[in-house]
Amino acid sequence: MTDTTQTQSPPPEPPEGAYEPYKPRSPEFRAAMDALRGLRQDLFQDAFAYRPLPRASGDGPLARRLSGRMREYATWAPHALITAAGLLAMLIATSGFLDAGVSLVVGLLALAPVLLTMARPVGAFWLSMAATPLAAALDSGGGSEWPWPSGAFACQLFVLTIVAIRTRPRATAWMWLLTGAYGFLAETVLGSYGSYGPYGPYFGPNTVEMLFVSAIALLAVTVWHIRRDARQEVTAQQTVTAHERSRRTLLEERTTIARELHDVVAHHMSVVAIQAEAAPYRVENPPPELERAFATIRENAVAALTELRRVLGVVRAEDYEAPDAPQPTLADLDALLANVREAGLNVDKVVTGAVRELPQGVELSAYRIVQEALSNSLRHAPGAGARVEIGYVLGGLGVRIVNGPPPEPSLIKPSPGAGHGITGMRERVSMLSGEMTAGRTDDGGYEVAVFLPVADTRNDAREDSREGDAWPSAS
Repeated sequence: MTDTTQTQSPPPEPPEGAYEPYKPRSPEFRAAMDALRGLRQDLFQDAFAYRPLPRASGDGPLARRLSGRMREYATWAPHALITAAGLLAMLIATSGFLDAGVSLVVGLLALAPVLLTMARPVGAFWLSMAATPLAAALDSGGGSEWPWPSGAFACQLFVLTIVAIRTRPRATAWMWLLTGAYGFLAETVLGSYGSYGPYGPYFGPNTVEMLFVSAIALLAVTVWHIRRDARQEVTAQQTVTAHERSRRTLLEERTTIARELHDVVAHHMSVVAIQAEAAPYRVENPPPELERAFATIRENAVAALTELRRVLGVVRAEDYEAPDAPQPTLADLDALLANVREAGLNVDKVVTGAVRELPQGVELSAYRIVQEALSNSLRHAPGAGARVEIGYVLGGLGVRIVNGPPPEPSLIKPSPGAGHGITGMRERVSMLSGEMTAGRTDDGGYEVAVFLPVADTRNDAREDSREGDAWPSAS
C-alpha cells in the first residue's frame, strides 16, 4: 500500500497594479463584460457597413397573382414601403413650420435616417439619434414635445422597426435601451430647456411614450421573426422527412426485390446442383472426365448458392419466411384479376403477340407491377374501370395498365402511402434496364406503361428442351 500526496496548484498571481488581496472575477462581472462586448460588436464595429436591402421574392402569395412586369415590380415592395415611411415621417416633421428653409432641414432630418435603413441599418440608427436633438433645436412649433418632436418621434420609431426586421434581436434591444437612455438623459440634464424652449413652451416629456410604442412595434417584429424561423424550420423538417420517407420506401422496395430474387435464383441454383449430381447416373459407364466436370458444376453451384444466401440473407427480416408456393408469374394474372374484380374493380385483360415463357425475374416483376397498379386503381379511383395490356414483342415484354377517372371523387380518401407504389415499380423496371412512364391521362384517369427488355433466347430454349429430356425432373 502506497501513500499518495496531492499537491494543489498555487492561486494565480494577481496582475500587476491590482489591489490586494486579489479576488477572481464574479459571474456577474463576466456577464456585464460580455454584454459590453456584444454592444460594441452590434452597434460600433462596422456600424456603417454597406448592407443593401435585397429585393423580395417573386414567389409570395400576392406576387404569384401578378404576371409579367407587374410581378417584377412587386419585388421592390420593401423598398417602396420604406420610402413611403420616410416620406410620412418627413410630412409629420414639416407640418406647422412657417419658415421654408427650417422646414426643409427638419424634413430631411426625418427622411434621411429612414431611407438609410435600406443600405446601412445600424448607421441609420446612429443618424436618427444624432438628428433628434438637431430637430428638437430647430422645432419652432408651439405644440411640440421634448425630447422627441413629432417628426423625430416618427423617424426614430420607423428606424427602430425597420432595423429590427433587418438585424438580430440583440442589436435591436441595445438600440431600444440607448433610445430610452437618451430620452431620460435629455429630460434630466436639459429639463429646463425642455420646459421652455426658444420658440415657445413644450407640452412635456414623451420618452415613456416613445419607449412604449417602440416596444410594441419591436414585440410585433420579434413575433414575426419567431414565426418566420419556425415556419422555415418546419419546412426544412418536412423536406427532410419526405426525403427520408422516400429513401426508406426505396430501401424497403429494394429489400423486397432482393428477397424475391434470392428465392428465384436460389431455386434455379438448387436445380442446377441436383441435376449436376444426378447426371452421371443417367449415363452408363460415364468417363472420369465427365464425372469430374459434373462434380465441378455441382460444387460451383453449391458455392454460389452459399455465397448468395450469405450476401442476400442480410436483407431478410428476422420474422421473414420463404414462401411455400412458387413466385407468381404472368400465368397467374387471371387469378389476380379475379380477386380484383371481387373487390369491385371492373378490369379487362388483353394479350397480344406470341405468348412465350420469359425469365422468371421478368415474369415476377411484370406480375408485381400489374398487382401494384391495380391496387392503386382500387385505392385512388374506386368504381372506375381498368384495362391490362400484355404485349409479347421480339425484344421484350410490354405492360400497360390504365384506369378511367373515378365516378365519385368525393369517395376518395387521402392515402399516406401515395407514390410509394410508383417508386417500387420504377425500382423493378430499373433493375431490368427497362423503361417506364406513369402519369394522368387526358380524361382524368391514370396510366402506367412499362417495357422490359428480354433477350431472344427462343433458339437456346429449344436446344435446352431437347437436351432436357435426359435430365431428371426439378421436383
